[in-house]
Amino acid sequence: MSTQRAFAAVILAAGKGTRMKSDLHKVLHPIAGRPMLDHLLDSFAALRPERTVVVAGDRFEQLEGALAGRGIEIARQEPQLGTAHAALMAKPLLATFDGHVLVCFGDCPMLKAATITRMIDALEAGAGVAVLGFRPDDTLAYGRIIADPDGTVRKMVEHKDASDDERAVNLCNSGVIVAHSRDIWRLLEAVGNDNAAGEYYLPDVATNAIGEGAKVIVVETGPGEVAGINSRGELAAAEAQWQAFKREEAMAGGASLRAPDTVFFSYDTEIGRDVTIEQNVVFGPSVKIADGARIRAFSHLEGATVGEGCEVGPFARLRPGAVMKAGAKVGNFVEIKQAVLGEGAKANHLSYLGDAEVGAGANIGAGTITCNYDGYFKYKTVIGERAFIGSNSALIAPLRIGADAIVAAGSAVSRDVDEGELRMVRAEQLVKPGWADRFHDAMKKKKAAEKKGRETQG
Repeated sequence: MSTQRAFAAVILAAGKGTRMKSDLHKVLHPIAGRPMLDHLLDSFAALRPERTVVVAGDRFEQLEGALAGRGIEIARQEPQLGTAHAALMAKPLLATFDGHVLVCFGDCPMLKAATITRMIDALEAGAGVAVLGFRPDDTLAYGRIIADPDGTVRKMVEHKDASDDERAVNLCNSGVIVAHSRDIWRLLEAVGNDNAAGEYYLPDVATNAIGEGAKVIVVETGPGEVAGINSRGELAAAEAQWQAFKREEAMAGGASLRAPDTVFFSYDTEIGRDVTIEQNVVFGPSVKIADGARIRAFSHLEGATVGEGCEVGPFARLRPGAVMKAGAKVGNFVEIKQAVLGEGAKANHLSYLGDAEVGAGANIGAGTITCNYDGYFKYKTVIGERAFIGSNSALIAPLRIGADAIVAAGSAVSRDVDEGELRMVRAEQLVKPGWADRFHDAMKKKKAAEKKGRETQG
């Protein structure tokens, strides 16, 4: 489809979502760290819609806040009288729009631009209305589409109103519909509520079009693309579906996943070639992994950039602002936040680096922490190239440690360290020969006396 054809999207999100049992609007629940509504909007972005309208009702303020400043218009449905009534609420905002109008549900985040393209192509080939159908393994209570082999729709019927023969048909209605703006508002306004639920049903747009003699075409897709999310269980199923797709995409792009089902990606995770990801790794938003990196088991990354040939983990945590340049290594139980590790730098064990800059080739010993926060402000630690920080060191920011400097193990450093300098900050060792033996003897005698006293009293 040419992206120049005028296209507007109407997304229905006015329902209460009671089965989610949540204070959060249903369409704002995340999949792969991103609200399901945003997944849908991202798909539509590829078609460059001229207008996008979200129809809201329950929790209107939440949607208004989530969409603020994004060029998306919001129509309000009050009261909620059905899906056709909801779609009609967009008419005042699109009254002057001339082009194709898509109506879909905000809780179907897997809908793809390519599928909408096929529906619009059907309109341009002569159909008056295009509807999206699918064939699930279990037809449940879905509305049915009665169609000829060439896709011409003869009837649309809700499950509640369908006969036994109609319910035997396995072509189901997804609720997604496309029509031209010159037709859709008229067809919506003609929808009645003479049905079992007394609601204004969106599929009746197609029924009305057929009644006018217009051609209605069904375009088919797989059930996974149009699966609605109405409960926590369905949200989890959608997450699993999305993760399975992302894992396949990562492996097809040249990454090795040791135990794919245990790796969880975010919606925007970027993975290079020849990357190895071991089991039980979680990627939060905004993570980029360059070619040849290795992410070892039980690591969690969020807002991090990992350079070529780096190694992370096992049991490492990279937080927002963590940057590892080529060949850097972070080992077990190391946490990094707002810190840069230069090329070949290493922090292999039990360390925290926050608000820090670590030079190329530097070594951070086990148990090292950057003391970057005083309860009010955060301060930066700069560690020079090839510096060696001994184990169990506390680096009290703001602090600069020069290139090739050595900080002795167990030091608490609060003043800058010059290049090539050794800094040792320890209390002088105190030696008292025999003190421990005398202490143990005294404590044993005291304990024995207390035990004897209890026995005497008993």
